[in-house]
Amino acid sequence: MQQPDRYLMAGVMGYPIMHSRSPVLHNYWLREHGLNGVYVPLAVKPEGLAAALRALPALGFSGCNLTMPLKELALSIVDRVSPIARQIGAMNCVIVAPDGSLEGHNFEAFGYAESLAQDVPGWTADAGPVIVIGAGGGARAVIAGLADRGATDIRICNRSAARAEQLAAEFSVKALAWDQRHDAIGDAALLVNTTNQGMGKEQALDLDLAKLPSSTVVSDLIYVPRETPLLAAARARGNRTVNGLGMLLNQARPAFKNWFGVMPEITPGLRAAIEATL
Repeated sequence: MQQPDRYLMAGVMGYPIMHSRSPVLHNYWLREHGLNGVYVPLAVKPEGLAAALRALPALGFSGCNLTMPLKELALSIVDRVSPIARQIGAMNCVIVAPDGSLEGHNFEAFGYAESLAQDVPGWTADAGPVIVIGAGGGARAVIAGLADRGATDIRICNRSAARAEQLAAEFSVKALAWDQRHDAIGDAALLVNTTNQGMGKEQALDLDLAKLPSSTVVSDLIYVPRETPLLAAARARGNRTVNGLGMLLNQARPAFKNWFGVMPEITPGLRAAIEATL
């Protein structure tokens, strides 16, 4: 579908930014669908975010993604914020409306729930208790996504009890003490690590899986490495495991659809292209 009268443009803002895999992802889809356009990395510091966002319509951009450290700051800049982005307290996508106004969205909750649905055949959010490790932005997206899909028993376990209790109160879920984590997983249908423990040179998550049922799905938002120590240990016990790559891929789909009018699919070729950069 060619649009010769307009060169389609979108990008990702953050600082630093060149580590982002989003350009590989979106440019793959632009080529796949025969769209005349480009998706670019945009190095934007917090103090320049308002000017950068307001320049999008004049420059002909359809929108942009946002990554650290801009996702919370943007809430106060755009003209409209979706209810789920407001609930999560962060946005990862800006859409330029036909009148030039800016809409803020968060598609990470959708991306997480979709990744489980795709990677774990038969998975349902209401299968049983969900244990979420961590209480940061990733946890907020996971909780919102699972609640939207029907999860009714979500429990948060975080080193800082105050953060866990605050998040639990906001989302009407349960907070657990950090020293309860080894026992708390005993009836879990889904275990999710939303911390950075196990990423790169970070220490592995301190969690004893001895009481984890073999039927529990174990998920980690980390995708570098593709298999964290937590996922490796769970897989060795026979648990089904899901890393964070599917969340990355799926959160991009509704953004692409809103910018360019096509809902893209996640294909083996796309996964291979992204995995080659990891």
